[in-house]
Amino acid sequence: MLNTTAGRLTLLLLVLLGLLQAQLWFGRGSIPNVASLQHKIELQKAQNAEALRENTRLVSEVTDLKEGLDRVEQRARLELGMVKPNEIFVQLTR
Repeated sequence: MLNTTAGRLTLLLLVLLGLLQAQLWFGRGSIPNVASLQHKIELQKAQNAEALRENTRLVSEVTDLKEGLDRVEQRARLELGMVKPNEIFVQLTR
């Protein structure tokens, strides 16, 4: 059977099919490898989303602190007449 051209061609095609199947299941880019990489991508996306939420919270907190200190300073200047060092306070009366 292997002496015929058809038999040799069949054997060659079976070997090629076997190589392709081996690449599909065990090689780089195999189905298990792709599934593993997709799982890692999902985990990284979740970590990125959590980091983005934390960064947003921290930016909001810093903004609140800065604005809060500005408001306190403004109130101290207007209501208590406080000044910073090396400033001159001038009060105008009508």
